[in-house]
Amino acid sequence: MITEAAPSFEDQHRARVRRYTMIMAFRIPALVLAGVSYSVFENALISILIMAASVPLPWIAVLIANDRPPRDKNEPSRWDRPRTALEDRRHDEIDG
Repeated sequence: MITEAAPSFEDQHRARVRRYTMIMAFRIPALVLAGVSYSVFENALISILIMAASVPLPWIAVLIANDRPPRDKNEPSRWDRPRTALEDRRHDEIDG
């Protein structure tokens, strides 16, 4: 990069979608590999292990896809709590 500017939101979204797609693309071949390994080795344990490894892939893919780049220390907080009337007045004052 030439500048220190952060990537645009569209670029960040595109990269996250690409990561999600790549991780989920491993799930179908893993299930096919489990079937092939069962037919070749005739051992259900190998197939079950391959299928068990593919079970958390959707969860991992969603977590990685929803992860945003780390926040810069200089980036302002987007949540500003509204002040109430009780917080605006001094606490040692009595009305009336």
